[in-house]
Amino acid sequence: MRRGWAWALDYAYVGFWQAHAFLVRADPAQYLTPDPGAPEGKAPVLLIPGIYETWQFMRPVAKHLHAAGHPVHVVQKLGYNRGTVEAMAQLAAAYLEEHDLTDVVVVAHSKGGLIGKFLMTMSGSTGRVSRLVAINSPFSGSVWANFFILPSIRAFSPHNPTLLSLRNNLDLNGRITSIYSRFDPHIPGGSFVDGARNIQLDTMGHFRPIADARVLQEIDRAIEAGERDSA
Repeated sequence: MRRGWAWALDYAYVGFWQAHAFLVRADPAQYLTPDPGAPEGKAPVLLIPGIYETWQFMRPVAKHLHAAGHPVHVVQKLGYNRGTVEAMAQLAAAYLEEHDLTDVVVVAHSKGGLIGKFLMTMSGSTGRVSRLVAINSPFSGSVWANFFILPSIRAFSPHNPTLLSLRNNLDLNGRITSIYSRFDPHIPGGSFVDGARNIQLDTMGHFRPIADARVLQEIDRAIEAGERDSA
């Protein structure tokens, strides 16, 4: 019963934010320049949402990181993120190159984590992406994907070649922090990544944790840990 209630709240949350994004069109440029008085010298952050999510779905994360002094970037060309992982990563890479961004922290949700890791494998992104912080990302796929007809959902199958290639690429995992819920109805296998910094929180759901204070705190800690490692 508790899991069923968590599932219902999860879909109520995603419904609210999808409607909010449609009715209230925010300008992401407001997050590019930190407010006066915010800490200086913070790493730039690139937000990558999940499938069928625009960047506005991650506005709680954008507002939090912006208040902490980070310039926050989004790739509006991703739209609702329905393209392949490779194609979406190409758009993200083009954005980083166009704006000449380096030492970027990618903060991503769900499919965005796969895009973020693929981005790290691209030769043109060397030196541009320092680390990836992923929230409820299906790094090992989801068995539920096998029951869908839509190619955009079936791409999350554990047997998908792109997912298998990313999973077998262990060299990058030391630069990844995977934050995930105790119960995620969309990713029954969880989001554990071998060799990464794995944080399982006592949250429930796939979407709602994006705005959870505990998740936001762990994002801060992951970025701080990455800064210490590179110092």
